[in-house]
Amino acid sequence: MAKTKIAFFCKECGFESNKWLGKCPACNQWDTFAEAPRAAKKVSKGVGVSSSFTNNEPLELSKVSMTENERLKTGMREFDRVLGGGIVKGSLVLVGGDPGIGKSTLLLQICKLLTDQEVKVLYISGEESLHQIKMRAERIGKFKGELLLYSETNLDIIEEAIHKVKPAVLIIDSIQTMFKEDVSAAPGSVSQVRESTAVFLKFAKTFGISTFIVGHVTKEGMVAGPRVLEHMVDTVLYFEGDSGAAYRMLRGVKNRFGSTNEIGVFEMRQNGLAEVKNPSEYMLQGKPKGQSGSVVCCSMEGTRPILIETQALICRTNFNMPRRTSAGTDYNRVNLLMAVMEKRLGISMAECDAYVNVAGGMKVTEPALDLAIIAAVLSSYRNLVIDDGMIIFGEVGLTGEVRAVSMAEQRVLEAEKMGYETCIMPAVNCKSMKTSHMKLIGITNIKEIINYIK
Repeated sequence: MAKTKIAFFCKECGFESNKWLGKCPACNQWDTFAEAPRAAKKVSKGVGVSSSFTNNEPLELSKVSMTENERLKTGMREFDRVLGGGIVKGSLVLVGGDPGIGKSTLLLQICKLLTDQEVKVLYISGEESLHQIKMRAERIGKFKGELLLYSETNLDIIEEAIHKVKPAVLIIDSIQTMFKEDVSAAPGSVSQVRESTAVFLKFAKTFGISTFIVGHVTKEGMVAGPRVLEHMVDTVLYFEGDSGAAYRMLRGVKNRFGSTNEIGVFEMRQNGLAEVKNPSEYMLQGKPKGQSGSVVCCSMEGTRPILIETQALICRTNFNMPRRTSAGTDYNRVNLLMAVMEKRLGISMAECDAYVNVAGGMKVTEPALDLAIIAAVLSSYRNLVIDDGMIIFGEVGLTGEVRAVSMAEQRVLEAEKMGYETCIMPAVNCKSMKTSHMKLIGITNIKEIINYIK
């Protein structure tokens, strides 16, 4: 008998190795390797997307027919927004998120909206029984149309069911539970995830089936399995949110049919997820008035402007080494900005602890938050209040200069819509602004912002 070849794979990210390793070189986690049979080598026939979508022979660019992407509106505007206007026929979408964040609930709500439009939907679950899915469906609401449910993990059986049903939309929950019998590796390994995704990619492109696959995530929040998984799909969505907060955020990090970094905001309720149509108003709920260390900034998430509250607390330290903490923004960026303040403003915070927080649990990484962080830190340090009707945004360089940011006009319009009267922004953006009812203040250096914190 032929000897079975053994491989080791990381349980966190799916990385394969010929020998056992204490630390995974891909995800840097310790003691995560498990032993499993290596997948047998076989001749690949390709993904098999040759159909009406492609041609079996090379074709000149000028002869390629151009047709508009057929989009299916779900009726959930926040979801359609992230996808770029709706579900594209024949697209393959990967949805990742932490356990219990609401991935299955969101997709089941999408199924309800689609079946109400008499769209044939097949929901395949490898983790839950049909009874469990039925319980969640009753909590969401009454289904007017018929949703087809199937509980199976064997891809050979699933292929037969898809050929028989011929759905317009296919839901796979989750890709880590699927396996092919001719691949001698454990479910969730690199080989199984890659082969399983290739099967669904073939169905999506050959028969025009819009497919959603759910992916598990690692401790770092990345989709578990090989990195090639995200390259194979058309769209990658991450469902994010703090377990202690009611809101959830659907973020598109890759989209071949629309803009990336679009977000949709939802609120978790007893009967499922509800759309938050005005995220700015939602994020500013509970903002204190007349308090130092609090300032409103406008952040761009894709093409959507969102007003968020940036808070800072500066207090005298009791230790030899002052403490620095940041929540919702990059820790190293906060340290850099505080160093700029000490050098350019002559403020010594070596004896002070500094805590910076983006209220609402939202994570912001764009540089337009720099000026708001400096204003909030300065306000708390001097115990001076920033006007409640003022917003601040701008990028700050190491010499203290305030640099231009993108989409400044959209930020100002969003602040104006929310009732704000004054905006401190980069002078470069201020010169190019059109007529606005707000009072626009353009600054070129962080030294100028001291004049507006009283």
